Amino acid sequence: MTVGPGHPTHEFARHIAYAPDLDGAADPGEIVWTWVVFEDDAARGKDRPVLVVGRDIDDADRSHLLGLMLSSKDYHRDDSDWISVGTGEWDSRGRESFVRLDRVLTIEEHGVRREGAILARVRFEIVATRLRSDFGWR
Repeated sequence: MTVGPGHPTHEFARHIAYAPDLDGAADPGEIVWTWVVFEDDAARGKDRPVLVVGRDIDDADRSHLLGLMLSSKDYHRDDSDWISVGTGEWDSRGRESFVRLDRVLTIEEHGVRREGAILARVRFEIVATRLRSDFGWR
């Protein structure tokens, strides 16, 4: 389960590094499926793909994944808070996907339903560059 509806990305600036490894544990650079609550109604949500971009330790020393949600809705194409990552195995219909940059999700490790795919390094670096330049990530 996702811990919350998301956090402003600049408030969650962390180190970002590409380190995918389809070993059963989610790593930065992997697209995983998990439950994401709706911003306007935390009682509702849907299972969706999320790009893992890092990890965080909370006040109780629990590790959480940091992720950015994906959407295949074409209207995100012209939204500066979204960036295209192209197509991939995470979308069975082969649609172009967009990653939301301004909202970081904190996800419990056991909340990942399945690993979906590895995002190509060149595409991950495009996302990482925007996180560094626009939101203070390192």
